[in-house]
Amino acid sequence: MKKFYIFFLALTAAGSVLAQPNNNPKSNHGNKFEQLGTMLSTPNEYRSASGAPGPKYWQQKADYDITATLDDDKQRLDGSETIDYYNNSPDPLTYLWIQLDENQHKKDGESAKFDESRMKDKMTLRELQGIMGHNLDLGDHIVSVKDAQGNALDYTINETMMRIEMPHTLMPGERFKFKIVWWYNISDRLTIGGRGGYEYFPEDKNYLYTMAQWYPRMAVYSDFQGWQNKQFTGRGEFALTFGDFKVSLNVPADHFVGGTGQCSNYAQTLTGAQLKRWEQAQTAKEPVEIVTLAEVKKQMQGHATARKVWQFHAENVRDFAWVSSRRVVWDAMSTQIDGGKKVMAMSIYGPEAYPLYRRYSTKLVAHTLKVYSKHTFPYPYPCATSVEASNGMEYPMICFNNGRADKDGTYSEAVKYAMTGVIIHEVGHNFFPMIVNSDERQWTWMDEGLNTFCQFLAEQEWDNHYPSQRGPAYKIVDYMKLPPNELEPIMTNSENIVRFGPNAYSKPATALNILRETVMGRKLFDYSFKTYSHRWAFKHPTPEDFFRTMEDASAVDLDWFWRGWFYGIDPVDISLDSVKYYRMNTKNPEVENTYDRAQFDRNLDNISSKRNKDEGIKFAVEADTSLKDFYGKWDRFAATPLTKQSYQAMFDALTPAERAMYQSKNYFYQLSLSNKGGCVMPLIIEWTYADGTKEVERISAYIWRKNESNITKVFAKSKEVKNIKIDPYRETADIDENNNSWPREYAPSRFELFKSQEGIRGASSGTNPMKESMKKP
Repeated sequence: MKKFYIFFLALTAAGSVLAQPNNNPKSNHGNKFEQLGTMLSTPNEYRSASGAPGPKYWQQKADYDITATLDDDKQRLDGSETIDYYNNSPDPLTYLWIQLDENQHKKDGESAKFDESRMKDKMTLRELQGIMGHNLDLGDHIVSVKDAQGNALDYTINETMMRIEMPHTLMPGERFKFKIVWWYNISDRLTIGGRGGYEYFPEDKNYLYTMAQWYPRMAVYSDFQGWQNKQFTGRGEFALTFGDFKVSLNVPADHFVGGTGQCSNYAQTLTGAQLKRWEQAQTAKEPVEIVTLAEVKKQMQGHATARKVWQFHAENVRDFAWVSSRRVVWDAMSTQIDGGKKVMAMSIYGPEAYPLYRRYSTKLVAHTLKVYSKHTFPYPYPCATSVEASNGMEYPMICFNNGRADKDGTYSEAVKYAMTGVIIHEVGHNFFPMIVNSDERQWTWMDEGLNTFCQFLAEQEWDNHYPSQRGPAYKIVDYMKLPPNELEPIMTNSENIVRFGPNAYSKPATALNILRETVMGRKLFDYSFKTYSHRWAFKHPTPEDFFRTMEDASAVDLDWFWRGWFYGIDPVDISLDSVKYYRMNTKNPEVENTYDRAQFDRNLDNISSKRNKDEGIKFAVEADTSLKDFYGKWDRFAATPLTKQSYQAMFDALTPAERAMYQSKNYFYQLSLSNKGGCVMPLIIEWTYADGTKEVERISAYIWRKNESNITKVFAKSKEVKNIKIDPYRETADIDENNNSWPREYAPSRFELFKSQEGIRGASSGTNPMKESMKKP
């Protein structure tokens, strides 16, 4: 199975359309609507053809007992951990693989060398350091690896992966306990980069530590690929094993610590007043400030030499992250999730984020949990925390976000919306992939794309006028217009994607929104999406499991959609090439003579006769009236008793059905359309009638199945049509709207003199109306 994926990814990395072979390459049909077949892995007893876990599905488990000490003077972390690993697979294991993600920062690390680089007119410190490298002692220092009896275990480190040799073969059903002692120097996250690290605030000489990927972690061993031992290079994120965590964190006594799971010793770490506020927050409907801004400003002035130990525990999670600082506010409130379960929504943030986070963050956390629970499954964990850290990264029950006000407390609308979006997105990651635990290292879209889609749903339920940047179909058009060498299918390994955001976030989110609103409909989609979420909660799904479940639960054949949107790079461009208008000949001379007269006169008209008339030529038949005979005065289109009698005889001989058809007032419109983009999609047609009314008609994408390039379709209407528009609500991501209407409509384009430069993530840029309003005239 693994060899198949490597071969497939090699093809997609080159931007090749070989990823979706044509069954009938010389034909105009028999390709886009064929079943995916061998492009999907073969169902087996671990993963069924329905997309559900098979009867013999299994997954490994790893429990952690971790103790760590934070040195705030040297920015160093020392730790030891005991891992209890359960072999639930049917396979004997002779070695284990451990992830050492901190090794990404090593000065001689491979990930710092293989990316391209180029000089620009303006360079940031981070960009220059990326070119120059650094001489810092970063990366994991492994002190020892021992079994439960204290015997040293052999191990080999390969970049960000460590292989531990088993002292004996770990048989199916057995468990193995071992201990790793380690330390590393914490890196400056804003200059070195990466998910975890510290941020230094020179104005008050304090640090904010966001500790992520901080301990050696078990890699996943699965039925579909064995060990997931692909190196961590900074982009493709994580595949992790579920387990239970006990974590003790030794930090300066004036630090506040927030982390994955629940703290079990607030009585020893909080003041009496803070503990009382925490108890109040358990039933509060508005966020309660537990560690207050006033307390933070006071303790920022000094640096405690005493120490405190914070203890956390978390069950059935795939990871653990934490934040520690003396300069953070903490607020919380209770929220009720579907089914009545109480969850604590919480936020941790510095003074610079206070104007935004105090008002919005915790309420956004609660809103996200409610909306995601409605569309997937009830949130199962006891809490969720949003941390402001000029960042955007997710972990179980805790995430790091951005959104800081200016020094005067004002902020731009752009900063507000950026903060809103990132909090929803990162909190939403609790569902994908923290619970529906896909392999991010292989398929980024399975967590980022699904989560971005749910983010769009939550944004729209937060504010009906929310300016969502990912999800609406027309937002992906500019990306899909790009030349093929800048594109790759969604089903591409994360390390090989050129335009990571549009490919892994925007396009799959857009595809799912199109599935929901345009292809399947909300009722079928929502049921199927919930089915997938429930089936694979706390398990390891693959793309096939998602594709198959969506079809299995809806009875909608979507192979054509997966081919076009996930395995292909063709854009959507459906062109309305021509419209022909037909009326039935009623044979009634009193009805048809007007039409016949107009056609007769039109056929007599030509450019010569027009110019002769314009020049005032004296026509012979007008100058000499003797030339006019019977036919000069005869009205060939006047109804006569004989023609009326003939019509009545014909009408009387008709069957009732034929008579009704002749009496109907149907207008027939023959539309010719072409698929210029290549990606087949449903037809959404808006008819505007002569009386001003409108009608929207929807036709399945199957209309293209016998001719994937050109189709003709006749529509019978009871009223005359004035205007026809394809995709009126811009829901199919059509890249050229100029060919979507009849008569043609051309939207004006606009241009700017120049583009402003982008600022740092989460900071104000451009205008700040809030600040402007404070200025005196």
